[in-house]
Amino acid sequence: MLVTGARASGKTTTALRHAASVVRLDNEREALPFEADPDSALRDRHEPVLLDEWQACPAVLGAVKRAVDTQRRAGRFILTGSVRSDADPALWPGTGRLIRIAMHPLTVREQLSTPPRPLLPALLAAEPLSLPSDPPDLRGYVEIALRGGFPEPAIELAGGVRARWFESYVDQLLIHERAAGRSNGDPVRLAEFFQAYALNSAGIVSDATLYQAAGLDRRTALAYTTLLSDLGVVAELPAWSSNRLKRLARGPKRYVADTGLWGSAVGADADLAMSDGNLLGRLIDTFVANQLLAESAVDPVRPRLYHLRDRDGRHEVDLIADLGARGIIGLEIKAHSAPRPAHARHLAWLRDQLGEKFRVGAVLHTGPAQFRLGDRLEAIPICALWG
Repeated sequence: MLVTGARASGKTTTALRHAASVVRLDNEREALPFEADPDSALRDRHEPVLLDEWQACPAVLGAVKRAVDTQRRAGRFILTGSVRSDADPALWPGTGRLIRIAMHPLTVREQLSTPPRPLLPALLAAEPLSLPSDPPDLRGYVEIALRGGFPEPAIELAGGVRARWFESYVDQLLIHERAAGRSNGDPVRLAEFFQAYALNSAGIVSDATLYQAAGLDRRTALAYTTLLSDLGVVAELPAWSSNRLKRLARGPKRYVADTGLWGSAVGADADLAMSDGNLLGRLIDTFVANQLLAESAVDPVRPRLYHLRDRDGRHEVDLIADLGARGIIGLEIKAHSAPRPAHARHLAWLRDQLGEKFRVGAVLHTGPAQFRLGDRLEAIPICALWG
């Protein structure tokens, strides 16, 4: 198993509890034997073996490959790291040997330790959804979102200490990556670019808009985007396409991968988010997308997530879950406590265009109740994601 983005998620802790042997390859003392002779260093360790920050010693991938080829038994190795392996394809000999899982910041369900029950399969099967006995109101959602999903600030920190943790995070990321030889940028310019990205989170915005807003040239901005994406700090949803629909926009929808980090980047606390409709909409959209992206990595129906927008801007659907032969689920995200059928008009348009391929549409909202909005259209509280 190869786990990427582990620093951002903090879920390495779970893997550590199940590992018999743990090697931290960003520690010079522990990495030295693997740099000198990775096959010998890997041999005869108690299994499963967890190799943390594998990218600090990429030769270990070749040793794992050779060990797996010699003795094919599932679950022998867990490799965790804070970057994606395809940053350098030459370092990737694990095809067909390792299962790749992209990790995300902790979802609210994980923070509450409630049993896993992904939303999309429940919608597909028309199963009743569980809701918390005391669902949050709009401000409650804002406060939950601004805690984010990084374990330390979400669970252990509060107030000013949490804010300082987020303020230093981007700088620490770049310093770490520069020390590892993966970036030549400086923290100030990266922070400015990340702020521009965060201000456009949950939006469809061009590369030019981002680098002009940050005062960077195109080459530097693209390098920063790649770095932040590799580190799991930002994510992009591709545009959905269909031969049944014409004139669809092709640009990606961009997200900051953690809403606590988003709040720090744009300088928004709960009071500001509640008083600014633009910030509020971006925060709630980003928050819900983060929850669903994390679920999709382990969802049994294996959804592919997209967004939809036509070139004229007349129709837009926040999230499209493409389930292949199972059909399409459309999702709208609204900071509204009592959505009306008008809030589902884009879902209704998509339903009418796709016919039976459209399985169900849902308006995920900040109110307390679930109810029908029309044929195959539901209004569902956002807290159903962790109820």
